[in-house]
Amino acid sequence: MSGILYVVPTPVGNLEDMTFRAIRVMKEADLILAEDTRTTGKLTSHYEISTPKQSFHMHNEHKVLGRFIGQLKSGIVIALVSDAGTPGISDPGFLLIREAVNSGIEVITLPGATAFVPALVNSGLPCDTFYFEGFLPPKKGRQTKLQQIADSLKTVVLYESPHKIIKTLGQIVDTCGPDRPVSISREISKKFEETLRGTASEVHTIVQERGGLKGEIVLCIGGK
Repeated sequence: MSGILYVVPTPVGNLEDMTFRAIRVMKEADLILAEDTRTTGKLTSHYEISTPKQSFHMHNEHKVLGRFIGQLKSGIVIALVSDAGTPGISDPGFLLIREAVNSGIEVITLPGATAFVPALVNSGLPCDTFYFEGFLPPKKGRQTKLQQIADSLKTVVLYESPHKIIKTLGQIVDTCGPDRPVSISREISKKFEETLRGTASEVHTIVQERGGLKGEIVLCIGGK
């Protein structure tokens, strides 16, 4: 009998965002696959979870995929986590989940923390329908994606790194226009959580004057 692959969201900031069910699943699993075992170790230590951990990340997932599928087929229960949020959402996990599904292994994804949902709801922009892009391409295809965002009638949600946010906001101003409404949420669920709202031009100016932003960033862009 095959085992079970649990996909377990972990907090994007405050450790109290962990669900009771996620803690139980991680305690009862035979193995935790972690993007970074040191990062996950802080979480497991906090909740007194002693389950063994092994690395599963973007640099080794192709190499170790077959081994973990074999273990699942043998009947063990694996809890898959990333450093923060839900595995597979701009984080490692998709390859293992797809292979488990294709192999007839039961996959159970727990509801829980992810950065873009609170950022979208908190933006004040329409969220009845939206488009999640994740990270923009760094070079090739970037301008095409920006033009798609400019033409979108839906709110678009992006992840962005701190050292690129000024450049990206400038590109949003140029492509979507200075008056396109945007919202930036950073450090969600952490001590210095903050949301900046306004036109693309206004928010771009604020971020420039600050010399950039720190922390994890979610950028929401209003529809055309």
